[in-house]
Amino acid sequence: MAIRKSSKLSQTTVLKKIVKRCSSLGKKQGYDEEGLPLDVPKGHFAVYVGQNRTRYIVPISFLTRPEFQILLQLAEEEFGFDHDMGLIIPCEEDVFESLTLMLR
Repeated sequence: MAIRKSSKLSQTTVLKKIVKRCSSLGKKQGYDEEGLPLDVPKGHFAVYVGQNRTRYIVPISFLTRPEFQILLQLAEEEFGFDHDMGLIIPCEEDVFESLTLMLR
């Protein structure tokens, strides 16, 4: 299942924007000079899951997986992608953890 396009941007462009937004949250403590979080390894990005907005670091390769794309579609429908916060996944934490274990 592909990500539903809210504009005429290609899926690749949308995914790149998501990763950039989630990886560069500004120049503050814990971030390098380019605004990238110091605790997020290259090839990964942060997402926030559940009511408590627990932070998870996931590989960028998840973005191409249909199972994860469903979560991205739900995130877009519920929160949109045009905000200053990181990517919020509307999913229970235990469900998200199970899914990511299956995707690894």
